[in-house]
Amino acid sequence: MPVREGQAVGRRRRRTPEAAQREIIAAAEQLLRERPFRELTVDEVMRRTGLSRPSFYVYFKDRHDLVLRLVQHLASEMLVVANRWYEAAEPSPAMLREALEGSIEVYGEHSAVLRALADAAVDDPQVEEAHGQLVSGFVEITARHIEVQVAAGRMLPMHPTETAKAMIWMVERYLYHAFGPTNPVPPGRVLDTVHTIMVRTLYGEK
Repeated sequence: MPVREGQAVGRRRRRTPEAAQREIIAAAEQLLRERPFRELTVDEVMRRTGLSRPSFYVYFKDRHDLVLRLVQHLASEMLVVANRWYEAAEPSPAMLREALEGSIEVYGEHSAVLRALADAAVDDPQVEEAHGQLVSGFVEITARHIEVQVAAGRMLPMHPTETAKAMIWMVERYLYHAFGPTNPVPPGRVLDTVHTIMVRTLYGEK
């Protein structure tokens, strides 16, 4: 059947709001794997979806809001595996290793994006805020965990907040370099290194 003038050639597939947001976030992540944040534009992101450009603003205020949501998505993914240690009734070094293994696997899968955001944070205050929220979120939950465990006598006496800050920021910087494009470190060695440092710091075990 011939297409009449003004008739749509095809209809866009209907999506739930949640599915549409996931599609846009996935497109942004794909773009950040290839290009720096400064080249991430609404037009480019939406060209990688089956959605119209105006629909972007139904779900996000601007590209910085999109990045914040992307960071929250990645944080949630890492927290799922990290909770194996955080939420355990009696967390042990073995549980810590299991949680770290999952977290490092997630970081490795998304390392290009996380590195791109860390790089952009140097020059862009809004990206810096989003990236800072990602790290500070893990600092806060780690500090609370340490405080509870020290009180229960399962960890060495230490200042919970400052220890958490030093440990989480150290791990973030180490992963940034370990999963870099030059001389990447094997994930197993990354896990052994981070686990050893954290166990000796928190539990005093050799």
